[in-house]
Amino acid sequence: MTTAPDGARVLVVDDDRALRHALAAMLQEAGYHVEQAASGPDALARLEAGPVDLMLLDVGLPGMGGLEVLAETRKLSAPPSVVMMTADDTPATLLGAIKGNAYRYIRKPFAPGDIAEVVAEALSAASAASPLPIEVVSARPEWVELVAPCALEVVDRIQAFMMQLETSLPEDVRESVGTAFRELLSNAIEWGGKLDRTRTVRISCLRARRMLLYRIADPGQGFDIDRLRHAAISNPDDDPLQHAIVREEQGLRPGGLGLAITRTLVDELIYNEARNEVVFVKYLDEPRATAPAL
Repeated sequence: MTTAPDGARVLVVDDDRALRHALAAMLQEAGYHVEQAASGPDALARLEAGPVDLMLLDVGLPGMGGLEVLAETRKLSAPPSVVMMTADDTPATLLGAIKGNAYRYIRKPFAPGDIAEVVAEALSAASAASPLPIEVVSARPEWVELVAPCALEVVDRIQAFMMQLETSLPEDVRESVGTAFRELLSNAIEWGGKLDRTRTVRISCLRARRMLLYRIADPGQGFDIDRLRHAAISNPDDDPLQHAIVREEQGLRPGGLGLAITRTLVDELIYNEARNEVVFVKYLDEPRATAPAL
């Protein structure tokens, strides 16, 4: 079981008494200091009574819902990291969690190990630096647009949210899209944004009936693909490992396969002239029509 940070305080908010107590018991066993609340007003009262590092917050609370609690939480001088829990997987709910700057969104039912891992990850991110806000420019299910700081710790958060929006897709499609998105976003943040938290990357996801389109724009000057000798994408056909030798000579970590792999995962990969914006497209199969009843 994951080791809890010393003194970490967790508030579990859920109107399901059995689940609330089960989560509290599991987290206490892991070494966390745990409090419980069964409603939104009760949760806010507990937050005002003393500092909390992380809140596990159910979306479907009676009366004052979880998204409303999340919005009120953000008004506090020292708001906790928030992990939303819900059986409601509608895009509106997920996008509401993104707008409220929730750290993560996890669907019920979930395995105990999953929630323990997310709690540890959220607390670790919160202790490393101030929570990094993700701005929501558009929150329509068919057009999601975000602006995020150039810091690698936002990659997991954004990928998790984006992939939750694509749960209706076949698993192999979700996996290929998720891998491509993660690689391109990491490149944009690391190479385009130079890991400068004061700079931002802009991310758009457009969903059409037969197509997914992702666009990532970074603040850098772009790159010349002919000068990427450290990347596998520049290898000549007769020397597929040339980039590995270049990386070793330049003192770079092993790797450089990202763009080459990404090209195999998506149907279209298009850069602008400066190469500081990239679009990738994944075409979707036509939904099969239901056979008429005889």
